[in-house]
Amino acid sequence: IRFAYWVPNVSGGLVISTIEQRTDWSFDYNRKLAQIAEQAGFDYALTQIRFTAGYGAENQHESVAFSHALAAATERLKVIAALLPGPWNPTLAAKQLATISHLTGGRIAVNVVSGWFRGEFAAIGEPWLDHDERYRRSEEFIRSLRGIWAEDSFSFAGDFYRYRDYSLKPKPLDPLPEIFQGGSSRAARDMAARVSDWYFTNGNTPENVARQVDDVQAKAAELGRRVKIGVNAFAVARDTEAEARSVVDEIVAKANPDAVNAFGHEVKNAGAASPEGEGNWAKSSFEDLVQYNDGFKTNLIGTPRQIAERILDLKQAGVDLVLLGFLHFQEEVEFFGREVIPLVRELEA
Repeated sequence: IRFAYWVPNVSGGLVISTIEQRTDWSFDYNRKLAQIAEQAGFDYALTQIRFTAGYGAENQHESVAFSHALAAATERLKVIAALLPGPWNPTLAAKQLATISHLTGGRIAVNVVSGWFRGEFAAIGEPWLDHDERYRRSEEFIRSLRGIWAEDSFSFAGDFYRYRDYSLKPKPLDPLPEIFQGGSSRAARDMAARVSDWYFTNGNTPENVARQVDDVQAKAAELGRRVKIGVNAFAVARDTEAEARSVVDEIVAKANPDAVNAFGHEVKNAGAASPEGEGNWAKSSFEDLVQYNDGFKTNLIGTPRQIAERILDLKQAGVDLVLLGFLHFQEEVEFFGREVIPLVRELEA
C-alpha cells in the first residue's frame, strides 16, 4: 500500500478548528515538509486547489506552480496537482504538465476536481453546472488530456471541448502522468471506472470503502480496466490510544461552528444535487465535517500498531493508497514514517 499526504498550500491546516496547528502554508515550510515526507517513505503529495477564502482557508497558493516547486525540491516524491475544469482548459493543463514532466523526471500527476463550492465559481465568473454535468465536463477534460498526451494528431468533439488535429510536442515523459479523481456519487464512480487511473474516496470504514471499491471495480472490469483506489484519512498517532483520542476530542471541542456548518451546508448541497442524492459528505456529522474530507471516519487514531493494523484492513478492502492529513505536519509525517510505515511493511510481509 502506498502513502500520500495533503500539501498544506492552503492556510488553516486540515481541520476547521482553533486548536494549535504547527503547520504553515508557506513555501519554506512545505519544501522542508516534502523532503521530510520523501525520507519518511511517502510516495505522493497532493496539492489543494482553492480560488477564494473561506472555512478557515484565507490564503491559497496555486496548485500547479506549487507542485512543480515541491518536485524540484525533492528527488523521488511524485506531486499530484489538483485542477478544476472551468478555470483550466485541457490544452493549457496538458502543456503545463508535459513541461513539468520533463523538468522533474516524470514526477507530476493530476487530480481532476469537478467542483463542490458554488460560491467560488460565482466569485471567479465561472458558470455553475448541474451535478452530473460537472462530471461530464470532467470526463471530457480527462479524455482530452489523455488524447493530447498520447496522440500525434488529436481530434475530439465533445459538448465542452473540441480539438482538430492538435499535436502537442513534447509529450510528457513515459509513463504519462497519472490521473486521480474523487467523489462518491454515481456519476463520480462511473467516471472513475471509465477514464481515471485513481479513484479517491472520502474517509470511511473498511466495510463502507469495500462497497465503493467493489462497485467501481465491477464497472471498470466491464471495460477491461482496473482503477486504483485512494482513501482519505486524518492520522493521529500517539503513544497511547487515550492520548490520540484526546487530541481528536480537543480538535472537535475547539471547532469553529459557524465555519463548519457553512462548509457542511455547501458540500451537502453539492452532493444532494446528484440524481440519487448521494455524494461526498452526504452522511457526514458535524464532527466528521471538522476535517474537510471525513478523515476521522477512517479511524487512523491510536498507537502506531493500531494504525498499522487498520491500514492493513483498508488494504484488504481494496485500497491501494492512503491520503493523510495531520495536525502538525512536519513532526507527525516524520513520526508516521518512523513508527507506522515500518509496521505496515512488517504486516504486509
